[in-house]
Amino acid sequence: MTTRKTREPARAQGTRQVGPGTRGYPSDLTDAQWQVIAAHLPAERPGRRGRPRVWPFQRIVEAILYLDRTGCAWRYLPADFPPWQTVYGYFATWRDDGTLARLHAELRTRARAAAGRDPQPTAAVIDSQSVRAADTVPHTSRGWDNAKKVNGRKRHIAVDATGLVLDVVITAASVQDRQAARPMLWNTGVSG
Repeated sequence: MTTRKTREPARAQGTRQVGPGTRGYPSDLTDAQWQVIAAHLPAERPGRRGRPRVWPFQRIVEAILYLDRTGCAWRYLPADFPPWQTVYGYFATWRDDGTLARLHAELRTRARAAAGRDPQPTAAVIDSQSVRAADTVPHTSRGWDNAKKVNGRKRHIAVDATGLVLDVVITAASVQDRQAARPMLWNTGVSG
């Protein structure tokens, strides 16, 4: 097997290329994707106090998608995105006010409709995974899963029949699946 030699500098896969006709990161949004997401973001409030917005929402959303895709730490966000503090500030605000949950629900509904399914799922699959906790995780939020021999946390995930996430609940590893199912079903609206 031979390798092709080029005179270009080595570049890690997925790094942003600048210039006309370049695509950017694989996590960057197309115009059509952005139009779907933009409709669900909070509008700028008239008479809002504080510092004016400098970065466009599209770059902030693309930075959040980049972090989600790569799994890097906030502080390692590349320099061609907004500062990590700005991105995290918007992420935390949208998480806390329910914007991200509403956006996720809308995207899930669209994906189900595109697959020819009923927009609202009628069945869910619940599973859990025990994960070892780092030393920095407080002892109050972790427990011992005797079946898996793990000291840490447990993530309980509910998905629909197509594998789309309905809800995620994080508990101490000592919590049984049947105990975590009740709040999960309550969150998905199935128990009503």
